[in-house]
Amino acid sequence: MTETILSQSEDRVLKITINRPDKKNALTLAMYEQMTALVEAADKDAQIRVIMITGTGDSFSSGNDLADFLSHPPTPGESPAAHFLHTISKTEKPLIAAVNGLAIGIGTTLLLHCDFVYAAASARFQLPFVNLALVPEAGCSLLLPQLAGHRKAAELLMLGEMFSAEVAHEVGLLSSVCEADALEDTALETARRLAAKPPEALRLTKALMKDRSGDVNERINKELGHFAHRLESPEAHEAMQAFMEKRLPDFSKFS
Repeated sequence: MTETILSQSEDRVLKITINRPDKKNALTLAMYEQMTALVEAADKDAQIRVIMITGTGDSFSSGNDLADFLSHPPTPGESPAAHFLHTISKTEKPLIAAVNGLAIGIGTTLLLHCDFVYAAASARFQLPFVNLALVPEAGCSLLLPQLAGHRKAAELLMLGEMFSAEVAHEVGLLSSVCEADALEDTALETARRLAAKPPEALRLTKALMKDRSGDVNERINKELGHFAHRLESPEAHEAMQAFMEKRLPDFSKFS
């Protein structure tokens, strides 16, 4: 039987591949459970520094498998899909997506929880919830207007039409658009660069960026608290020692 979720760890990067190309990588409850388990394990594994998600064939993900979805509809409680979304929204490690093709529904909304998103120029996106008499999910009714502005988010969410990688890049959903044959290498290059960074400094930076509480003065004070503590950290000692010795820092021994 074909594995619908593949995983591979190399160079401290966990690559998760959605592998159901005959169904446009539509997601089942079992696939959500597998991806959640992989992300949760990676978050606890000191040997993994970065998590990357991609797809196979001509699709990143066409969204939920409708037959599976209707047989096991989500409830307001903790469904496998909700568990996955909460997990990627809370993961402390850098999360990268490489969108190789069609990205519909959650195939697009999950990107709002990624730190870096690369897409092939041929990728196509859609948020079809209203067309299906549904409402947005994955927090996109909050996150997309913050990212793209209310009017552009209204166009994408209320009309629910397909849009291009160019439009996705313009509204801030993507880090960059790549040629299809360069997509994975581009994403992996970023992942490797991140994996070489001091892991605790990277974790705290991501946490600060995702923390939307407080005003500017409160944020300044929170940053200063971390900054003072970081100055005494082994990571900072290695970074500054390497600078003075005119060599590249080595953060491989830190977790």
